[in-house]
Amino acid sequence: MLNGERKIARPLRWAMVGGGRLGQVGYKHRCGALRDNTAFALVAGAFDIVPERGREFGVNLGVAADRCYADYRLLFSREAQREDGIEVVSIATPNGTHYEIARAALLAGLHVICEKPLFFTSREAREIKALAAEKNRIVGVTYGFSGHPLLLQMRAMIAAGEIGEIRMVDLQYTHGFNATDDGDQVNEAQRWRVDPRVAGPSFVLGDLSTHTYYMSQLIMPQMQIRELLCDRQSFIPARAPLEDNALVMMRYANGAVGRMWASSVNAGAMSSQRIRIVGSKASLEWSDVNPSELRYEVQGLPGQTLHRGMPYLNDDCNAYERLGVLHTEGLTESWANIYLKFALAIDASDRGDRQALAQLVYPDIDAGLEGVRWIENCVRSADGGARWVNFE
Repeated sequence: MLNGERKIARPLRWAMVGGGRLGQVGYKHRCGALRDNTAFALVAGAFDIVPERGREFGVNLGVAADRCYADYRLLFSREAQREDGIEVVSIATPNGTHYEIARAALLAGLHVICEKPLFFTSREAREIKALAAEKNRIVGVTYGFSGHPLLLQMRAMIAAGEIGEIRMVDLQYTHGFNATDDGDQVNEAQRWRVDPRVAGPSFVLGDLSTHTYYMSQLIMPQMQIRELLCDRQSFIPARAPLEDNALVMMRYANGAVGRMWASSVNAGAMSSQRIRIVGSKASLEWSDVNPSELRYEVQGLPGQTLHRGMPYLNDDCNAYERLGVLHTEGLTESWANIYLKFALAIDASDRGDRQALAQLVYPDIDAGLEGVRWIENCVRSADGGARWVNFE
């Protein structure tokens, strides 16, 4: 169980690019990174495309005014001149900027934590992976839901054969908050998400389904998609060619089948993810609506509900328990777990502890690359007439 005690020698000197007052995600990053104030210390940033607004915002966060920079280039160059300069940067900007900022950060010798989807193309992701290896730097991707402890319980139970051979995978991430186009032009944080020049080749496939796809891989790392079929729709026509709804069917290498529904036009639905893994002996089901419970259903027996924090759970699961079973954990704790793992990975990398690094399970550059590949294959299938394509 975690209680805030330090896991590394000192907090990492941390900065943000983006994540300012008008963004939707910056506060989640700060909640995650600073939940354990022994892991990160926010000391600098380029928080906003409007420098004055970014400086005011940074000062209100407690960052010194002279370390609130007009852009990421100044942030990296000026901090490199300081003895107490930053060591790691989080990128919380629109998708189309991720590649250039991540590349500049690695060239400046910084570790990188980046929003998803990581980049527009797998070619860019492989280039950044090679550069990170050359510079011996960590690249983490903020699949922020993946820090919920019960996902590690699912992983352990599947690895132990408790549900038998996996036959079906049912994935869903849907909400209804874009069922109309009211916010597309008014809401700055929404506007860029439906602009392919900034968002890339997809909307909900990149913005939503990459989260759930990564969690499925975290839960069952041995499962590889052989081919998929994607059908995507723009129910708000102005969003075309980007989709606000997508249906994906998958065929796995072991013969299992799967499906993914990603949508922001599921009218009336609140944001929710659902993961059901069906095996030959039993099934597991988890949802972020109630992340403290895991359904375990063995064929022929009454269904069981496993509760977060209980001693009957796997040790790897309970290692990231924070508040105790009597108290509710949620998305903030999930982000905190992810950021703690980023800190542990960075520390292990800096110390040259390859064994500790290899044992960490967290969304790394390979997870980011896999998310980009997922989007590319879905878009290729959909744009080819919703046909089956090999997963490349």
